[in-house]
Order: sequence, then structure tokens, then C-alpha cells
Amino acid sequence: MALEMFRKKETLAMRKKLIGQSCRLFYSDDPVKIVRARGQYLYDENGKRYLDCISNVQHVGHCHPSITQAATTQMELLNANSRFLHDNIVQYADRLAATLPDKLCVFYFVNSGSEANDLALRLAHQYTQHEDVIVLEHAYHGHLTSLIDISPYKFQKLTGQKEWVHVAPIPDTYRGIFREDHPNPAQAYADTVKDVIDKVHQKGRKVSAFFAESLPSVAGQILLPKGYSTKVAEYVRSAGGVFVADEVQTGFGRVGSHFWAFQLQGEDFSPDIVTMGKPMGNGHPLSCVATTAEIAGAFTANGVEYFNTFGGNPVSCAIGLAVLDVIEKEDLRGNSSRVGGHLLDRLTQLQTKHPIIGDVRGVGLFVGLEMVIDKEQRTPATDAAAQVVRRLKEDYICVSTDGPWENIVKFKPPMCFSMEDADLVADRIHHILTDMERSHQKLDSGDF
Repeated sequence: MALEMFRKKETLAMRKKLIGQSCRLFYSDDPVKIVRARGQYLYDENGKRYLDCISNVQHVGHCHPSITQAATTQMELLNANSRFLHDNIVQYADRLAATLPDKLCVFYFVNSGSEANDLALRLAHQYTQHEDVIVLEHAYHGHLTSLIDISPYKFQKLTGQKEWVHVAPIPDTYRGIFREDHPNPAQAYADTVKDVIDKVHQKGRKVSAFFAESLPSVAGQILLPKGYSTKVAEYVRSAGGVFVADEVQTGFGRVGSHFWAFQLQGEDFSPDIVTMGKPMGNGHPLSCVATTAEIAGAFTANGVEYFNTFGGNPVSCAIGLAVLDVIEKEDLRGNSSRVGGHLLDRLTQLQTKHPIIGDVRGVGLFVGLEMVIDKEQRTPATDAAAQVVRRLKEDYICVSTDGPWENIVKFKPPMCFSMEDADLVADRIHHILTDMERSHQKLDSGDF
């Protein structure tokens, strides 16, 4: 029996009544009701088509027929508790292993990025027998209590920083303490982590892990300077800790040139633990932790069984395998490089025409446009960024903002994003900013 379709205002009224109000919608003042989607497009209840620049979860495109077919076929055959023996989980692990450095050869399948990061934290604690964790400014690693504790983006607004959590400066060469004119920002920022480690030791404590997104996203679409992670890993391992790379938002070819964003740091760099999530199931809840045999062995040796009822079930792994097939068959990494490079070029051209664009950065289909009131002071233009998002929505283009001041317009669209889509986005941003300039819109102090 088909579900009843409510009118938009009825849906919104029921949501306000039944759903926790901390679960916020995009465009909360006038939400978009989406009833179907395909590829990089969303459709509302009136049939209006929106270009989706937000949904990095639907990695290979909304409702991709190969993914829905794989899910349906496996659902009709078998879905079972993951503690039964089945081919799909081992075949999927083997396919993932082929994309990773050789030492990352043991896999744990779970259901969300938060679950993956929580398990990574447990693995690090068990292996090192240390407690303390180093994270980056503005980091976000998930919504579980354990991850709120290591996410400055969250804990600074809540209970504050735990004694065992230590925050290192984010390696932001546009707004950070070492900028684009520094001769070696990778080394300089890595040395700040060394300083944190020294302070941990001075307190009589020991480091369990350095935990970081390979490309910090909530922090503002940050590109880590090449060589940074290699040097940080050296410092952390010397202190008895492990390096955890959070690839929940950036993995599976989003950067184009590589399958994993941590590989941008160089062929000689490998984390000790990698977490993955959002893109894995193209919207189906599927995530994973990859680690070394030594770390996995220590986790087993604690004598406590680990099991996850749904993680790695036959349907999830069938979907995961289909996603890998689509990435390869449709050359989505190549598309990410080509289209993402074109989008970066177009936005960089706009930077020369509009003073409010302070920085354009990104790699593949991971792109950020930072808006500032003053290019010298780099004062965040928060209100202007919000207005660009609202105006783009009026043009049926969905984007959002990020960064500590919400002044970075971010682009993480499905990987099937096209050249035409990139041109449309750039053209509309140019039109909106030109219109804002012509109207002599004043930016008040509330932007900072």
C-alpha cells in the first residue's frame, strides 16, 4: 500500500510535533520538501528540480540503478545476522584492501561514520594502552558521546574539553597561524603537534592517538599541506601512539587523483587506522574501520568478543560492492578530477572579479569558497555567505556553508556532477555577487 503524501505544510507541522527540534533541516526558514531524486538532481513535491551540491552521501548519484538492483537482488535472496558465514563480507573486504596500503589489511564493518570512529578510538586505546587523544581545532568526528569528547566543534559548545583530549592548531594556510607565505607550513604545523605531545608528557600522561580528518570538512574545507601527516605520524608513533585518518567524508575517490584523501600526503604515508562511512553505501548505512594486523591482534587479545549485528550483513556488502563497481565503470574518479578542476578554475576566476571571495580551495569534488569582508584582515563574511546560499536555493541549487564562522560555501556533490553543473553554479554565484555589489549591500559587524 502506498504511503499517503502530505502537503508540505502538513509534513512540516508533523515534523515540528514529532521530531526533536535539535534535528535541523536545511533552509529551516523555508525547507525544501524532496520527494524523489536521480543522479545529481532532487525533485520537490511540485516537480521542481534542484541541483544537489550537498549530498556527498549519495556518492555515485541518487537512486543509481546498479545500486538499487544490487540491494533488491540480495534482499530477495538473504539478509542475515553478520555472524553467519557469507561470501559478500570477505569479497568486499578484499576489494577494499586492494585500494589501501598493504599494512591496512584487517576490516571491521559497522553502520555509520560515528560507529567507525568510536571503534577506532577503542582500537587505539587497546593497542597503545594509553588514553590521551590529539585532535585538530574545529574537528568533528561524530555524534556519539565518545566522539563529542574529541570534537572541538561540539564540545566547546557543551561540557568543555576533557583532561585526556588535546587540541592542536588546524593546518589552515589561509587563516591559520602559518599561512601561504610560510616557507614550510607542513613542518611548522607538524611541530605544533610535537609541542602538544611534549605538554602531554609533562603532565605525566601518554598519547594514544592523533585523530584527524584527511581533509578537515566542518573546519572549512581545509587542504592539509603535503608532508604534514607524514611528520605528525612520526612524532605520534615515537610517543607510542597511532595515527587515525578519518575518511568518512573524503574517501572513495572524491579527491579524484587518489582513492583516499590521505594519499594526497604522498606514497610513503600510511595511517595506522582508517575510518570510512558516508559514501560507502550510497545512502545505505554502511561504514568500516581498516587497520593493521598488530592493532587488530591487540584488540582480539583483550578477550572480549566484538560483534555488530548489522555491520557487514549480506545486503550492505552487496551494496558496497556495487558502489565500487560504479566508481570504476563510470570513471567517477576521473570525472571528479575533471569537473572539480573546472569548478575550481571557474570559482578562482570569480575571485578576481569579486572582492568578497577571499579564498578558493579544494581538490576533486571537495571545494570551498571562503567569503570575507576585508581581504587584508580576512574578516569572515558570514551573513553574505548565508545570503548566497539562500539566493542559490531560489535558483534551485542546493549548497550549504561550513567553517567556524559559517563563511565557507562548500561543494561536495554526488560524483556524477557534470561540467554543465559546474558552469551553472559558477554563473549563478557570479550573478548573485554582482547583484549584491550593485545594490551596495552593507555588511555589518554581525558578520564577524
